[in-house]
Amino acid sequence: MPTALPPDYSDRVYAGVLGKLIGVYLGRPIEGWSYRDVLSKIGLVNYYVHDRRGVELIVTDDDISGTFAFLRALDDHPHAGRQLTAEQVGQTWLNYIIDNKTILWWGGMGLSTEHTAFIRLQDGIAAPRSGSAELNGRLVAEQIGAQIFIDGWAMVAPGDPDLAVSLARRAASVSHDGEAILAAQVVAAMEAQAFVERDLNKLFDVGVSYIPKTSIIYRVIDDLRAFRAKTDDWQRAMTEVVEPNYGYDKYGGNCHVVPNHALIALALLWGDDDFQKSLMIANTCGWDTDCNSGNVGCLMGIKNGLAGIEAGPDWRGPVAERLYLPTADAGGCMTDAANVALAVENAGRRLAGRAPREPKDGARFHFSFPGSVQGFVPDKRWDAHGTTTVSNDAGRLAITYHKLALGRVARATTATFSPPEKLKVADAYKLICSPTLNPGQRMTSTVQADPQNDRPALLQLFLRHYDGADALVQVAGPSVELMPGDTHDMAWTIPQTGGQPIAEVGFEIRATGGASGAVYVDRLHWTGAPTVTLTRPQDGGTAWTRAWAEGVSSAGYWVPDYQYRVTQNRGRGLHMYGTRDWTDYTVATTVLPVLATAVGLAARVQGMRRYYALLLTTNADRRVVQLVKMRDVQTVLSEAPADWALGERGYAMSLTVQGTKITGTLDGQQVLTATDAVEPLKGGGIAIVIEEGRAHAGPIEVTALSQ
Repeated sequence: MPTALPPDYSDRVYAGVLGKLIGVYLGRPIEGWSYRDVLSKIGLVNYYVHDRRGVELIVTDDDISGTFAFLRALDDHPHAGRQLTAEQVGQTWLNYIIDNKTILWWGGMGLSTEHTAFIRLQDGIAAPRSGSAELNGRLVAEQIGAQIFIDGWAMVAPGDPDLAVSLARRAASVSHDGEAILAAQVVAAMEAQAFVERDLNKLFDVGVSYIPKTSIIYRVIDDLRAFRAKTDDWQRAMTEVVEPNYGYDKYGGNCHVVPNHALIALALLWGDDDFQKSLMIANTCGWDTDCNSGNVGCLMGIKNGLAGIEAGPDWRGPVAERLYLPTADAGGCMTDAANVALAVENAGRRLAGRAPREPKDGARFHFSFPGSVQGFVPDKRWDAHGTTTVSNDAGRLAITYHKLALGRVARATTATFSPPEKLKVADAYKLICSPTLNPGQRMTSTVQADPQNDRPALLQLFLRHYDGADALVQVAGPSVELMPGDTHDMAWTIPQTGGQPIAEVGFEIRATGGASGAVYVDRLHWTGAPTVTLTRPQDGGTAWTRAWAEGVSSAGYWVPDYQYRVTQNRGRGLHMYGTRDWTDYTVATTVLPVLATAVGLAARVQGMRRYYALLLTTNADRRVVQLVKMRDVQTVLSEAPADWALGERGYAMSLTVQGTKITGTLDGQQVLTATDAVEPLKGGGIAIVIEEGRAHAGPIEVTALSQ
C-alpha cells in the first residue's frame, strides 16, 4: 500500500538540499575557529565570507559528498527498502570511497573516525562493528561524522521520524557509536518531522523522544531549552551554557559531536525561526561551522521551504545550485542541487511505494524546481560587460540580455568538468571527476524567444574544452535565428576534441542595434555512451589526466607506446572514466601486464565494487581469461584458458555490453560471452583493472552501440 507523501514534498526536499549547501558554503571558510576568533576576525556571520578569506565559494566538502553519496545505498540495494542494513550501507562506503582520496577526511587511524571505520571495512569487519566503541574506543566513536552525514535519511522519510531514525541509526553505525548516533537520531527525527510540523519546540520534543534521558545529548538540549526560557540573548547561551559545560575542553578528540550538537540546538532555539539568523548563530559560534551550519540550513530549508531561504539576502544567486560529489562513480561529481534533490525525492518515493518523478522525460537539465538554474551562470570569465542575467521563468532557464551589439554578446554556461580554477587548487577534499559530456554524444535542447523581444536573436550552442596549455577553447555548435515568440528544437552531435576533456557547455546570443530581451531554455539533455578515443592529446596539457578517477595506488600518463600506467600495491584497483548513463557500448584497448595477479578492462563501472570486467588472471595455477561481474562480491560469468605472460607483450582486449549480454575478445578473437539477467548493472563508465602489480594500457576506444 503506497504511503502518503506531503503535497509539497518535492519542493521541501529541494529547499532542504539548498539549505544544506548554503550552510556548508557559509561555514567552510571559518571551519574550526572558536567563537572569539570569529567575533574578532569576522564579526557576526550574516552572509558568505569566502571572499574575505580569499577562498572559493563552491568547494568539495565531506558534509555534502558523504551525505548524498552514502544515501545511494537505497538505490544500490533496492530490495532492502526500509530494512536497509548497516552492512549494506558499509558496502556502499566500500564502493564509492576511493582510499585516501574521496569523501572522507583522511586523518588516519584513531584520529579520523571515518578513516578508522573505512580501514575496518577494508579489513572485512562489517558494519555496525566497523564503527563500534567496543572496537574503536568511545572517544573515536563519538566524533561528529554521523551527524553531518545524516540529512538524506530524514529527507527520504517525510513526516515519518520512526523511519528516519531507524535508517539514520543504521547508517551512522557504520562509523560511529554512542552519543554520536544519538545526536544523528535527533537531527534525523527533527528534519523528518519538519515536513509536517512547523513548531520548533514540537520538533525538539520529537527529536529527544528517540534518545535516553540519561544521555549527554538529551542533557545538552534540555539545558539549552531551559536557558532559552530565561533570555533572548544567544551570546549568553554560548558563554554561560555551551562554553563552560560542553566545550572542546570537556569533549576531546579531533571534532567531538557534543559541543557541535550544542551549537545546532543553540542556533535553532535562538534563531527566531529565521533562516539567516539561525545560520548566523551557528557560524558565529564557531567550531565545526560547515557541519553545524549544513545541518541547521537543511532543517530550516525543509521546515520553512524556499520562502524561508528567500526571506533574507540572496543566498541562492552566488551558489547557482552548484555542487561537487567526488566519488568512485566519477561521472556523478559535476552536478547541481536540482538533480541531487530529484534523486533524494525519488528515493523517498520508492520507500513510500510510489513511482519516481521524471521531469520533462528525464532531461538532464529540466529547471523544474522553483528558481532552479542548475549551475548556469552568466559567462563572466569571457564576457564581464554585464550583458547577461540568468534566472528561472516558470520552470525554464531564462537568459536575459541587455543592449547587445557588435562585440557584445550574451553567454550563459554550466560546468561539465573541473573548471580551470580547480585544476591547480589543492582543496582539503579532492575534486575527482570525469566529464559529463563527451564526443559522439548527441545533445538536444528546446528553446524559445520571449514574445516581447524587440528584434530577432541568433542563439547558438557551444562547448569549451581544454587545450595543451590547460586553457579553454570554444567550439561553436548549431545556431538558430529566433524571431520573437519562436520555439525551436536544437540537436548537436558533439565533435571530437583530440582527447581533451570538455569543461563547459552553454548558450550564446547575438543580436544587433542594442537589442534586449530574453531566451528561455525549456530543457537540455544528452545521454548514452560516447564514441571517443581516450588518449594523450597531441598538444599535451594536464587537464586530461584529471578526467580519471584514480582508484589505484598510483597512475601515470606518459608511458612509451601506451598512455596509461596503473599500479596497485594491495588488492584490486580501478582507473575509472565515464558516467552512469553510458549503457550499450564497446571499450577496447591493449594491456601490457608488467606484474599483476589480475589485469584487464571493465565496463558499466559504478564504483570500486560494481562493474563487469574482462580479466587476465590465474585459477588453480592455470592462466585464464575471465568474464566477471562485481556487485559487492565477484561472480565469474565465464572463463577460458589463455596463454598470457607477464612483461612480454600487450594483449588487445575488448569488452562489449549490450542489454544483458556481455562479450569479451582477446587479440581479436571472441573468447567469452555471458548473459546477466539477475540484477544486471545497467550503465556506467569504463576502467583499467589492476590487481597487485603494474600494467600499461592505451589508447582506449569507446564506441557507442545503438541505444
